[in-house]
Amino acid sequence: MNPIIKNILAVITGVLVGSIVNMGIVMISGSIIPPPEGGDITTMEGLKATIHLFQPKHFIFPFLAHALGTLVGAFVAAKIAAARPLSIGLIIGVFFLIGGIINITMLNGPVWFTILDLVGAYLPMAYLGTRWATR
Repeated sequence: MNPIIKNILAVITGVLVGSIVNMGIVMISGSIIPPPEGGDITTMEGLKATIHLFQPKHFIFPFLAHALGTLVGAFVAAKIAAARPLSIGLIIGVFFLIGGIINITMLNGPVWFTILDLVGAYLPMAYLGTRWATR
């Protein structure tokens, strides 16, 4: 297979697999750590209206979803890549970082979570996933 096509498919697959992991964790999070009393987290509007009720424990699963989704997506993409697996893995990290920036801008969560999420969940996890894939 043409290496360029294979790398494009690696990125697409990495984004899809990472997104599935991310959404899977988000979907189970409410059953492990219930949302705050009276909090509607089923819609973006409800989430925006109730995010001020969230305690630090409510941010554990969103962080894990972002970090593990990126980690797994970069791992898969780097495994599939024909060449330059680090670049391919970091592309996954940048893709999820952009999504994280958009999400944080829309939700306006606490500053500590914004910093933790943007600094720790995307590019470092993409780098780690890529390194694991290339060993």
